[in-house]
Amino acid sequence: MTQITPEATAPAQGSTAVRVGIIDDHESVRLGLKAACENVGYEVIHTAASAREFVEGLGDRSCDVVVLDLSLGDGSVVTENVRLAQGTGSSVLVHSIADRVALVREALAAGAAGVIPKSSATATVMAAIATVARGDVLNNLEWATAIDADSDFAKAQLGRRERDVLHLYASGLPLKMVAMQLGIAHSTAREYLDRIRVKYIEVGRPAPTKVDLLRRAVEDGILPGLDPDGGDARA
Repeated sequence: MTQITPEATAPAQGSTAVRVGIIDDHESVRLGLKAACENVGYEVIHTAASAREFVEGLGDRSCDVVVLDLSLGDGSVVTENVRLAQGTGSSVLVHSIADRVALVREALAAGAAGVIPKSSATATVMAAIATVARGDVLNNLEWATAIDADSDFAKAQLGRRERDVLHLYASGLPLKMVAMQLGIAHSTAREYLDRIRVKYIEVGRPAPTKVDLLRRAVEDGILPGLDPDGGDARA
C-alpha cells in the first residue's frame, strides 16, 4: 500500500482549506493535532477541552471536521459529545485508543463519520480528516471491530433484492443504472430504496443520504472496503 504523506493531504492550490476543530482534554494532544493540521495546510478554527466548551467558543464560525477524543475527563457522555459537535454543522472524526470498543460503537451509532486510533501515524490521521471533510465514509479496522464485537448491533432485515439495490446504489451507481443492471423499472428501484431507508429507521440507524447508505452497507457486510490503514477503500 502506498504510504500517505502529509503533502498528499494538503489542499490543492486555489482550493479552500479544510476547517478543523479539536476536542481533547489533554492540552498536549490539542497542540500536537493543531500543529499537524496546520503543517498540511488545514485551518484549525477552534480547540477545547470539552464538547460544551468547544460549542460555546466556536460562536458563529464553522468547521468541516471536528476531531473528538472518545473519552473526555469531564464526565460527559459519548453520544452527547458527538451530537454537540454535529450540531455545529461539522462531521465528527473520533480519535480513540484502540481498546474502547463499546465507546467506539456508541460514537458510531450517534453518527460519527469514523474512528482513527490515537496510535496512528500523523499522516494517517491527516488523511482521515481529509476523507471525512470530503463527506466520504472512513472505513477502517477499528470501525469493523467495534461493530463485530457488539452483538446488539441491529441489522436491518433486508430482502435479497433490497440488498442487491443497496449494494449497487451505495457502490456509486445512479439509481437509473441500478434499475438497468437488475432488469427492473426505475420506479421499482426507487420503491426498494425507500423501503431500505424505512427499515434502517426502524432499527434506529437512519440513512437519509447516499453516504449514510454506504456506511450502513459497510456496517452490515453488504459492501466490502475495510482498510486497516484508515484510508478510503473506494479510492
